[in-house]
Amino acid sequence: MDTPSFKGKVAIVTGAGQGIGFEIARQLAAEGAAVILNDIDAALAEKAAQRITNAGGACMPVPGNTAELPVIRNMVATAVSSFGRLDIAVANAGITLFGNFLTYPPESLQQVLQVNLGGTFFLAQEAAKQMISQGGGGSLLFMSSVTGHQAHKDLAAYGMTKAALEMLAKNLVIELSGHGITVNTVAPGATLTERTLNDPGYEKVWSDITPMGRPATTTDIANAVLFLVSGKARHITGQCVVIDGGWTSVSPSPF
Repeated sequence: MDTPSFKGKVAIVTGAGQGIGFEIARQLAAEGAAVILNDIDAALAEKAAQRITNAGGACMPVPGNTAELPVIRNMVATAVSSFGRLDIAVANAGITLFGNFLTYPPESLQQVLQVNLGGTFFLAQEAAKQMISQGGGGSLLFMSSVTGHQAHKDLAAYGMTKAALEMLAKNLVIELSGHGITVNTVAPGATLTERTLNDPGYEKVWSDITPMGRPATTTDIANAVLFLVSGKARHITGQCVVIDGGWTSVSPSPF
């Protein structure tokens, strides 16, 4: 399959200072999109955007906490003021706060809900309003997880939010299809990132229990995202693509 071209498109990618988000932003820029790159860590956002710019891409860092509506509005406004429009919004930012259900504190639940659900919901809302006002449709992409499909130890709150994002995408089919806006999710399984590579046993454990024999790479996830936000997926909406090397089909526990 030919790589989708994004020349002339403008995208927002949240939580993109490193890992999956960075790879999505990098690939979009490499294929011609102008990218607004967000991360809560301002220094990380600046460094990531500079890497993309140094490689010849158009990328502007807009740091901030995507749980805060002013930050989201600033990202959309920056996309429009800097590049003239907004075509793609990838809600990748999220947090994982592990904890036993019986002792999970209210403040942790609120934080997970605000970032994973609130940040995604209001990015979709603000991006969709801009896409509708400018015309021509657009694409929204939410980052779910296999933990939204299968139970995972100490991740009741996190898994709940990821399952909810998939329902949000389905519901927005009703709200946004008439405006030519697609809404999909991807659900990564175990993925090698800067964070997971710091766990010395991570790659071996997930290689042993993943049918394809290895965890995903950030490229595996980004490839699927780029397809879903491309013109080649214009009739795909309300769907979730699980990218886990077959793990959810058999679901052996990592514990």
